[in-house]
Amino acid sequence: MNYILFDNEAWNDLRPLTFTRPVAEIRVGILTIREKWEKRLNASFGFLTQKYLSVKYQKVVEDENVMINGSILPNSDLISAIQNLKLGEYLAKENLIIAAKLSDTDVNLVKEEAISEKIKIEYNKEIVRIAMPYDIFGLNDFALREDFEFLTKGRSSQVLSDTVNVLGKENIFLEEGASVEFATLNAKEGPIYIGKDAEIMEGSLVRGPLAMCEHSALKLGAKVYGATTLGPYCKSGGELSNVVFFGYANKAHDGFLGNAVIGEWCNIGADTNNSNLKNNYSEVKLWNYKSNRFNKTGLQFCGTIMGDHSKCGINTMLNTGTVIGVSANVYGAGFPRNFIPSFSMGGNHGFQEYRLKAAHEVAQLVMQRRGIEFDEAEKDIMTNVFEMTKDFRKSF
Repeated sequence: MNYILFDNEAWNDLRPLTFTRPVAEIRVGILTIREKWEKRLNASFGFLTQKYLSVKYQKVVEDENVMINGSILPNSDLISAIQNLKLGEYLAKENLIIAAKLSDTDVNLVKEEAISEKIKIEYNKEIVRIAMPYDIFGLNDFALREDFEFLTKGRSSQVLSDTVNVLGKENIFLEEGASVEFATLNAKEGPIYIGKDAEIMEGSLVRGPLAMCEHSALKLGAKVYGATTLGPYCKSGGELSNVVFFGYANKAHDGFLGNAVIGEWCNIGADTNNSNLKNNYSEVKLWNYKSNRFNKTGLQFCGTIMGDHSKCGINTMLNTGTVIGVSANVYGAGFPRNFIPSFSMGGNHGFQEYRLKAAHEVAQLVMQRRGIEFDEAEKDIMTNVFEMTKDFRKSF
């Protein structure tokens, strides 16, 4: 069967994180949403996403295709219901389309309105989905435990070094090449997953749940509270609490991040701190690109949402509920505004536009360090985001 993950309205609400990816490429727990589906169904997936993203995130269309909402996390009941769909049927929970089985003609013309004209099969069981940026850290505990159980079932962990202080050893799993020495790991409150060639350096204090993907690292003396995820090739020091790094991002020095989501190719300068609680303990509002204003979140704890390729200088202070777009550079004394548009540079003293050419040059250098090419597809995505977000920079 041919599988395709499609974006719905969640893509708009999940910006700036989805400016550079389909919803299903969001990491929550250990795996991205796409990886969760692929591993459970033992199949490859394509994407039906924004036109400017489709050069990088492509789809294959066959005679029969199963379309799955890319914001929804899989489980065994949901997979069974999807596999039972017949051609021309779609699965929905109330007005939310979960999946559909469509012909090649229907896929090429597909919109949610077109799917809703098919035969509806009501799904009455619970679903879990990522609909807002804060759902990523909010659901990270749940998703991490689910991924841990799935990835480690029937497998044996690598041996944990005798130098490690450990509680709940049965809830700790080390992949091949993972290294932990002279650290303290407490997995009684949640599992700790240490991926292939990942490293926890000496003096680190970890309270699970924690996921470290391949080649990620916790620096000397790091302090980590769950539920936290370090995506592939991420490095972090200092203090983390309920933070999700998508991948290829660094926070190598001291400083606190809490209830935060950090995109790919980001760098957090030394002693950067974010607030995740307002000093009057009131509800946090967060910038929303669809409504074009700050919306209520229902949350008391909410830190920073940072899009891909953005950077913070040393000693940056980020206020509660700060949203930073794609390829922004934040620096200087004092608290900057809590909505920082894409391709902007500055801080509390004011912002100016960050030139697209300079952003391309930096992205090429940063990605080259990891052996990844900043190719024409990546360049085109960044250029499209620059144009899409120019109105937010008019006030500079």
